[in-house]
Amino acid sequence: MTRRQTLSDDEAFVSPRSAAHTRDPLSADAVRLSGAHDTFREGARIGLVVGASTWLWVALVDLIVHQPFHTFEVLGGMPAFTVLHLLLTAAYGVAIVSVVHGAVRVPSLIYGLGFGILFLEIAFAFLTVMLASTSLGDLAWVRIFVGSMIGASIALALVAQRHPLTLMLRLADEES
Repeated sequence: MTRRQTLSDDEAFVSPRSAAHTRDPLSADAVRLSGAHDTFREGARIGLVVGASTWLWVALVDLIVHQPFHTFEVLGGMPAFTVLHLLLTAAYGVAIVSVVHGAVRVPSLIYGLGFGILFLEIAFAFLTVMLASTSLGDLAWVRIFVGSMIGASIALALVAQRHPLTLMLRLADEES
């Protein structure tokens, strides 16, 4: 698989039922994607938007409670945290878009996206419990866990702008 994956008007989502009845991948009930989709660029953009949004969330909460940049200092210092945070959220975005683009060919992969996000949020809940019992206190839930929920919501909203996620779920359901 190359770094650049292009999904053009020539490729389509095809329900397994229609594929069984016709050899034409662009049958009447196929739904086409429009425009070119570069997995790496699209995912990195989504990840950086999520990263910037969650960074601003944490900074805002710290500012409201009169502890400017406290969370960043606890998590390794402002420069180190910011660089690592943006790199990880860019990778997160690329992973999400890769799964969505893969679901064009194998619709059941879209379930993997849902489970992956669920497990990541559970991991953030465990991280929040650990940070709440140490240096961030009870506000760790607002700073970390709510921030991760905001980030996941933004990521899904941005992906849904360019990809028919509900249709992909229906096709995955038909496949199984």
